[in-house]
This record gives sequence, structure tokens and C-alpha cells, in this order.
Amino acid sequence: QEFVTVLVRDPRVQKEDSWHSYVDYEIFIHTNSICFTRKTSCVRRRFREFVWLRQRLQSNAVLIQLPELPSKTPFFNMNNPHHVDHRRQGLQKFLEKILQDALLLSDSRLHLFLQTQLSPEDMEACVSGQTKYSVADAIHSFASLNRRFPVEDEERKKGKNDADSDSESSSSGIGPSDDSISCGCKASPASEES
Repeated sequence: QEFVTVLVRDPRVQKEDSWHSYVDYEIFIHTNSICFTRKTSCVRRRFREFVWLRQRLQSNAVLIQLPELPSKTPFFNMNNPHHVDHRRQGLQKFLEKILQDALLLSDSRLHLFLQTQLSPEDMEACVSGQTKYSVADAIHSFASLNRRFPVEDEERKKGKNDADSDSESSSSGIGPSDDSISCGCKASPASEES
């Protein structure tokens, strides 16, 4: 039976500049679903990227009532662990509901959001065919740059020659962003579930 496990965890405060900061969250996916190019992945996303995703999914699936995101409160305090965890839980529930809908699972933006560190602008360009790389290329390239899952590495070695699997480089223009390098993914989600 197919499953998709999604965890939103490890909130971190990131500094944009000396005056602005934001919180981003690690999104960990583990699945055996044929809908996913990669069976395990990990990216970091901030709240406004979730807002963008919901808007894009809603515009493409007009008849589906999408789940709500946690409310954007003007009193949100990134230094308050309760506020941050409440938002994290809401983001996780949002993704869990989204990933149960077959129509939404067919949206390439969702896969790019969950399995690459591309910006919303780059995701739009990729989906609309304005990039040199396809959605699958973007996902594969990001995974190749961020190998943290020994199971997939072992499967790759069994199935392919190392030279074949490492032949892709970031010359396609989709190198990692600074925060994708420090993703800090953990390979065992079982201890994280609540």
C-alpha cells in the first residue's frame, strides 16, 4: 500500500539582513508513492512560500476546497517557542491534507516545493517550460547535491555505476541555495513524530 509521510520540523530563525529575520521549517518527505520522483527528500521553506504554494494550488484546482494555513497573526513572535510550534503544526496539517488529494499530487509546483530548494519564481519558470531543466531534472539535481539518505545512495550504487550517477552537475543552473546546504535532515523520522 502506498504511503506518504511528511514532517514539518526543526524551525530555525534566519537573518535576511541586519533588520529582518524569518523562521523557516524543514520539510521531510518519505514515501513509496509512484507520484514522487524521489522517495526521500528534505527542504527548508518559510511561511510565505507556503502561502504562495496554497495560492498556486488553489488557482489550478478551482473546484477543490484547499485546507487553510495557520493564520498569519500580526502578533506572531519568532522568539516565542509556542507561536513557532503552533505554526509548525498547522503547516504540517496543511501538507498532510494536500498530500491526500490525487488531483493536487499531479501539480508539478507541489513536487518542486517539497523536493527542491527552488524559489517560487524559479518553480513557476520551470513549470511553464522557461528553464533549461525539467521538473524531474530539478528534483534529481537537488537530491544529487544533498545526499543525506544512505538507503538511496546504496540503491544507486547497486543499480548504476558511480560515474553514471554522479555525472550531473549544477551546470543546469539549479545549484543549491545557501540554506539548502545546511538543511540538516535527519534520516530517521520515527523519533520525531508526535
